[in-house]
Amino acid sequence: MSAAESHILPVYSPPEQNFVRGEGCWIWDDKGDKYLDCIAGISVNALGHAPPVLVKALTEQAGKLWHTSNMFKVKGQEELAAKYTRDNFADVVFFTNSGTEAIEGSLKTARKYHTANGQPERVDIIGFQGSFHGRSYAAINASGNPSYLEGFGPKLPGYIQAPFGDLEELKKLVGPTTAAVIIEPVQGEGGVRAVTDEFLRGLRKLADETGFLIIFDEVQSGAGRTGKMWAHQWSGVTPDIMAVAKGVGGGFPMGAFMATKEAAKGMVVGVHGTTFGGNPLAMAVGNACYDELSKPEFLERVNVVANHLTQALESLKDRHPDLVVDIRGKGLLRGVKLTLNPKDIQGKLRARKVLVGVAGDNVLRLAPPLIITEEEIRQVVDAIDAVLTEQAVQAGA
Repeated sequence: MSAAESHILPVYSPPEQNFVRGEGCWIWDDKGDKYLDCIAGISVNALGHAPPVLVKALTEQAGKLWHTSNMFKVKGQEELAAKYTRDNFADVVFFTNSGTEAIEGSLKTARKYHTANGQPERVDIIGFQGSFHGRSYAAINASGNPSYLEGFGPKLPGYIQAPFGDLEELKKLVGPTTAAVIIEPVQGEGGVRAVTDEFLRGLRKLADETGFLIIFDEVQSGAGRTGKMWAHQWSGVTPDIMAVAKGVGGGFPMGAFMATKEAAKGMVVGVHGTTFGGNPLAMAVGNACYDELSKPEFLERVNVVANHLTQALESLKDRHPDLVVDIRGKGLLRGVKLTLNPKDIQGKLRARKVLVGVAGDNVLRLAPPLIITEEEIRQVVDAIDAVLTEQAVQAGA
């Protein structure tokens, strides 16, 4: 069916490939052509395509029970929440269907906390320029990107943006109506920029001094993506609330927000809910995925491969100093800032059977499955090198 005949709402502009099968880091289209996937559904397919351990968990659960809603207990929720809270700062977990829903729940939890504390005037949410927190109405206001806000009516009150990574400027925006600061430890859509550990430590100190809550958006940077389960763990700083999704389901739609018991004190019976969030199918996959991701040897391997990718990309910068401005990100969430249009490079790489993403600030984004090998990384970087070499030759011709 041509684009003109499609009945899909035209808010996407996908290329012509129609993918029908995947295995590991590879994906095949309906013509039988094989591609090396270095974007993994935008950081989603953490264990690769159709990983047997997740296929087994899903098919076994599919033969038992699909849906009951949260009118009833879901055993898998209790099991996965116990694992999450065992290994991180949180005391309680709420399961969602997506990252945007996890963000919405996080924002509501922060505001409700202050209401429960007798400070209902504390409603302001401070985000950062270049951030991306999802496509729902509150999420686009938290990000503040004009291109996402335009045409959807007036901006929501209570949402403020601070310059990225500038603690002194942030301090000027914090006041008696500040409810929370929301931040991605590694920005995804905004250009794959990692926040410094020093900034996060300063943020935690400021929050403790002034009483606002910290929300970490780990939808893209979490689930082992940076070599620790959650990216903020590199800094030693803990949030009050955290939103996660993407990789936690390994390809099955699921997310969660979690919080300390204190931060969640206002979230009582009846104030929040979901029909599908935390359903038995998602929980079966989520438990199996977390069991794999949380193995020490798995994360050790991610760090080894991530170091290999970093070195390879840095060498790419050395070979093409006029085209590659900077190498960004952390772990297996990497950005290559270019002087060229990254979408053009993305298309040329796709023609070479390599799939990558793009991000803001002229960045080519790499977020491969966490199981990628050194040899596969070499293939990806060699392809980028070849495309950049072609561009340099054309520019000099």
